[in-house]
Amino acid sequence: MDRGTDTGATTGHGAGDGTAEGAAVGRIPLGVVVVDRAGLVSHWSTGARRLFGTTKDEAVGRPALDLLPVSGALPDEDDIPPHGAYGAYDALGHDLETSLDGHLSYPAAGRARLTVPGRDRMDVLWWAYPLVGPGRERLLVLAADAETLRRRDDEPVVAVERIAPGFALHTDFPGAEELARRLPEILPSMSVGESARIVAQVLELGYPVLEFSQNDRVPVTPDWGVPRRAERRARRERAARAVAEGLPVPPDAREEDEDLEYAAVRERLEFLNEVSGRIGTSLDLSQTIVEVSRAVVPRFTDVAGTYLREQVVAGEGFPEGVPDTTTMWHRVALEHTDEPGRWDDVVPVGEAMPFPAHTPFFQCMTTGEPVLVPRISEQMGHAIAAQFEKRDIRPLITGRSMLVVPLKARNVVLGFMILLRHPEREVFDDMDRVTGAELAARAGLVLDNARMYTYQENVAETLQDSMLPQIEAHMAGCDIATRYLPGTLLGRVGGDWFDSVKLPGARTALVVGDVMGHGLNSAAMMGQLRTAVQTMAALDLPPAQLLRNLDDLAQRLGEHYLATCLYAVYDPVVGELHLANAGHIPPVLVRAVDGRTELLDLPTGAPIGVGGVPFEAVRVRVEPGDRLVMCTDGLVEVRGEDIGVGLATLCESAAHPAASMDDACDTIIRALNTRGGRKDDVALLMARLNGIAPEDVAEWRLAPDPVEAARARAAVREQLYVWGLDALADTTALLVGELVTNAVRHARGRRIEVRLVRGDTLQCEVYDDDPTLPTLLSAAPTDEFGRGLRVLTTLAREWGTSRAGAGKTVWFELTLPRRR
Repeated sequence: MDRGTDTGATTGHGAGDGTAEGAAVGRIPLGVVVVDRAGLVSHWSTGARRLFGTTKDEAVGRPALDLLPVSGALPDEDDIPPHGAYGAYDALGHDLETSLDGHLSYPAAGRARLTVPGRDRMDVLWWAYPLVGPGRERLLVLAADAETLRRRDDEPVVAVERIAPGFALHTDFPGAEELARRLPEILPSMSVGESARIVAQVLELGYPVLEFSQNDRVPVTPDWGVPRRAERRARRERAARAVAEGLPVPPDAREEDEDLEYAAVRERLEFLNEVSGRIGTSLDLSQTIVEVSRAVVPRFTDVAGTYLREQVVAGEGFPEGVPDTTTMWHRVALEHTDEPGRWDDVVPVGEAMPFPAHTPFFQCMTTGEPVLVPRISEQMGHAIAAQFEKRDIRPLITGRSMLVVPLKARNVVLGFMILLRHPEREVFDDMDRVTGAELAARAGLVLDNARMYTYQENVAETLQDSMLPQIEAHMAGCDIATRYLPGTLLGRVGGDWFDSVKLPGARTALVVGDVMGHGLNSAAMMGQLRTAVQTMAALDLPPAQLLRNLDDLAQRLGEHYLATCLYAVYDPVVGELHLANAGHIPPVLVRAVDGRTELLDLPTGAPIGVGGVPFEAVRVRVEPGDRLVMCTDGLVEVRGEDIGVGLATLCESAAHPAASMDDACDTIIRALNTRGGRKDDVALLMARLNGIAPEDVAEWRLAPDPVEAARARAAVREQLYVWGLDALADTTALLVGELVTNAVRHARGRRIEVRLVRGDTLQCEVYDDDPTLPTLLSAAPTDEFGRGLRVLTTLAREWGTSRAGAGKTVWFELTLPRRR
């Protein structure tokens, strides 16, 4: 509700105001209506509702001519006045209809007889001001009930020749400044510039007056409808004197005061209700902060600065403890009615600062109660300005009325608002303190809801991000790109994941899984299964065996552990995929030769956690440049649609040419994520299978003879010279000699193999038929054995062991020298 919803017109006279003795003195209801350029009502005050019997919700947006129909009946002939100074009067009310219709470009005033629901016909005094400028407002109409000026409780107010509205030059009355100050308060909520523009036009077009005779004119000053503090105090003093003297309390000091106090309370409640409807429209913390600040400017205050504790701004947990002089407060919003930019340099949004104990801000934040400063004195202004180094804030605050209200939730101060009114505006009073406290309480709850939601979102995203691996874009013989989209369900935490694991022999394991369900439980289970897959993949278990072990683990963890999983091992040397599936949607293979796509036909298998179901693996031949696309069902499945439609779209979008792997992933996401109804999270992994050329691989088969170590060293040196890797020859030969010596010593059969693979790194593998894995030992200076793996640990970039068939493989990597 704005300050025009309960306005009145004060008529009276005084020395030098040009009015005649005996002119009417009193208050009459005044309706305020604003019409836009389309002829529709854009503002309808409470006074207008009482006057015309139509509510604001019914009026706003309707044609003004429908709400103010002009009757054809004439008012009393004695009431027809001559033309006013700037307007005309027509007994038929023609000028009102013409003004509403937008055909007049000059102000008009008059008396019209309107047809009003429930009251038949009513004589209305009106003033119409055409408005020009960039705003959408076209006409401002002030209206009053003419009968109110004639009688009250069947007693005549004053005997006059006629009562007619008119205009006078604003210089005719000293009260013009009063109109300039009070008129913005009855206008609808709009920017300072728009309200100032309308006030300037009204003053230029003419001061509204009432003519009681040919020569007597009384100024009309729009007001709140609630008497000022001085008026209320005067009535109370009159009532107190009457009681002290044993006289009856004057009716105006008793009945009118009670009515006006009731109107003030009702008006504040309507204001709070309207503000409550404007804040908290979303759970976004930043938007909520702006809504809270804009809700109070300019109707309740002229300046509103919002400060929040550091933990609230950072999206951390609920702040604990009472704030002190070291607590940092972030200025998160600043709304004002001053000229643009006046506050920006002195108190910029985003600044953080503590507040000393002697300030009203510290008192508010530590007590949790509003602090009212009727006027900021020069001394207080100097004390506040001391907080701002090299910036003089005193001209902005000195002489203004200030109200500091806490923003609390669960008895903890999250922040506070500093409200300031212009010096020429009425100071904050006790009722304002109560209103501000209630406003802050509602705003505090809304901010806390947004804070909690933001905190939960941050926790969920942090948890999800921590559980998703940072996959390298380049692995041996393949390039990888991934995408993850959180679900649209509340919480945004799910059980979808992807992963890649480096394996011996330049191979790469590719994994995509989906834990059934949503929320923290699913995310926690996903973390456990992902860790288990990584561990078992590092042991180089075959795909089917890995899923079998994963299924056993899920059953041990609990009966509710269910998940789907697709596990693939890519061998770039052989050019082959080895895949096993546990209830997951099949992968898509895009052939590089012709761009053809196919859903790989894999044995589906049961989901992980069902138990007792065998898993099968298949091998698929691939060529360099082929692409493998693996995803979770959240990407292709939409409620109410057959999953085949999504799989077909996946195949089609995967075949689309793309400049990079990332572009190819984005193409798939765009094609499938634009369909409505997706609520599940999505994991997508794409691998381009580049392969490793035969000329980048060298292999030797050795006999279990100690002399084979020297042969292996010589062969490795020669191959590295051929590849132009002379710088690695000594180190590689040394490490190969150590591993071959160990293999000869421990080999049970007659099979020892050495392989070199040149890729992004130099990889070397030594295989023997002894399944016992070597262990790193702490060798003493006098020990004859145990130093081989220590040398390997020192010189190699990485090394590891894995079982392979009936034996084992020991491998290491060296970083390639930079090319000059």
